[in-house]
Amino acid sequence: MGKLDSHTIMYGVFGDPIRHSKSPIMLNRAFEEAGINAAYAAFHILPGQLKDAVAGIRALQFRGVNVTIPHKVEVMDYMDEIDEGARVIGAVNTIVNDNGKLTGYNTDGIGYVRSLKEETGIELSGKKVLILGAGGAARGVGYALAKEGAKHIYIANRNPEKAVVLAASLSEFTGTTGLSSEQAGEAAGEVSLIVNITPAGMHPNVDSVPMDASLIRSGVVVSDTVYNPLVTRFLREAEARGARIHPGLGMFIYQGAYAFEYWTGVPAPIAAMRRVVEQSFV
Repeated sequence: MGKLDSHTIMYGVFGDPIRHSKSPIMLNRAFEEAGINAAYAAFHILPGQLKDAVAGIRALQFRGVNVTIPHKVEVMDYMDEIDEGARVIGAVNTIVNDNGKLTGYNTDGIGYVRSLKEETGIELSGKKVLILGAGGAARGVGYALAKEGAKHIYIANRNPEKAVVLAASLSEFTGTTGLSSEQAGEAAGEVSLIVNITPAGMHPNVDSVPMDASLIRSGVVVSDTVYNPLVTRFLREAEARGARIHPGLGMFIYQGAYAFEYWTGVPAPIAAMRRVVEQSFV
């Protein structure tokens, strides 16, 4: 990161937990590569603190902030304007501050699909998909998959009511079904793509998995949005059963790249962003 001075533009990420995040490493490298005098930090925002934290964006004149688990839905209540895509998805992960006017965007879905297609070559049109999780990121990914032509999306969650609600919100774009986590195995036999969008397997809980990998068919693409560790236990077990795997780092890189471009109007230095994050795991 370059030298900080009184002209440095501030950015950050809000989440709980947040200390595992590689966003500061990635975005500070992006600003440096682009020659922008900016700094990006991680902020641990606990439940009940989000409204005050968003007010702080205006008060401290931050140019932009990313929003991660568990704040992506609640943060919408505190925006002045919400991008159409984020409104449809029902979640915001990127905030742009234009002289005190806060606009919410969602880069999760577009970042995820770009990574998935580039790294696996999967053709999504006409395919059935199983999403594990029903939080803010699941909304973005589900919407993007539907827009890519997915034929049917099953959504499984520990709280099945949340899965049903999310399925209903996506039903105008494709066929959907909300399930409990226990029912995920039933859908797994019908789909071409399984996506984990829960924190299961995320550092430091690296031994947890979102579903029983023995229920996964050979040849299915199994994708994980967790990127720390780079390859989760879930992906290792799925690969051992003959699945093609898609780690979460690509989604992380591209959602950050789209956010960078919303903030700066400058093309994101994607290669440098990926390189510095990969090096941080060595």
